[in-house]
Parts: sequence; structure tokens; C-alpha cells
Amino acid sequence: MPKQLIRLVVNGEGHEVAVEPWWSLLHVVREVIGLTGSKEGCGTGDCGACSMIVNGRLVTSCIFLALEADGAQVTTIEGIGGDKGLHPIQQAFVEEGAVQCGYCIPGMIVAAYDLLRQNPRPTLEEIRYALAGNLCRCTGYTKIYQAVLRAAEMMGG
Repeated sequence: MPKQLIRLVVNGEGHEVAVEPWWSLLHVVREVIGLTGSKEGCGTGDCGACSMIVNGRLVTSCIFLALEADGAQVTTIEGIGGDKGLHPIQQAFVEEGAVQCGYCIPGMIVAAYDLLRQNPRPTLEEIRYALAGNLCRCTGYTKIYQAVLRAAEMMGG
């Protein structure tokens, strides 16, 4: 089957990419576009390390077909913060010591960003629920939850 051309906007920048029908959005973003912040942890959509926002919806990009992203607006970890410095969520993760090995952190930050976009004043229970699709093997989650609460405060929530 021949490659198909898709157009998508990643972190505000337009891309036109020829994709194989089975390629995931994660593959396209990492291997074709060259944004390597999002990680593949499990490849089955269970760990959240590859989390991205597609047209305003949080997705696990390792199981999201690139063809489904044709015409989409995509936000990756590189689109949060960036040239302007650390986003308040990223700053809160640093200040709260919520980062250890760092593998899960891009997905955690994207999921937290998605939550705070929709709910600027979440409760601890709402944070736990919003991050439930993101697995961390190092931190025990407490510092991550504290970082999201702190980010909400920093952002005026």
C-alpha cells in the first residue's frame, strides 16, 4: 500500500508528511518531524509517556494512527513552554522535585496541561483522575500531584 500524504500542525508549525497507513502519530512526530520529547513506554496506550493533545483531546499517540491526525492541531511537550522558558507546570515539577528518571514526565506534563486548560482549580482527586493514564515507576506520584496543585496556584487557579 502506498504512503498517504497528511497535513498537520504540530506546536503551531505546519507539516506535510507521507505516512504508511500503520504509522502512529508518535512515530511521525519523533521519527519524521524530529520532536523527541514524547516517549514510547509501552506501545499499547497504557503508560501515557507518549501523551499529546490532538484537536483539544488528550491522546496516547503510540496507538493513535497518524492518518487520524490529518488536518489536526497537535500539541506535544515541546509546545508547552518552549522559547519563552518553562511553563508554570514545568517550573512546578522542578520546584516540587516531581522529576526523577524523567521518562514519564513529558506525558505527565501534557496531561496536567490538558487538565489545567479545562479546570484551572482542580482538587487532588481530580488531578489523580486526570493523571490516571500516566504511569510512573520512580516517584510514587505524591510529588507529581503536589506539582500540579502548585502549577494551578502559579497560573492563578
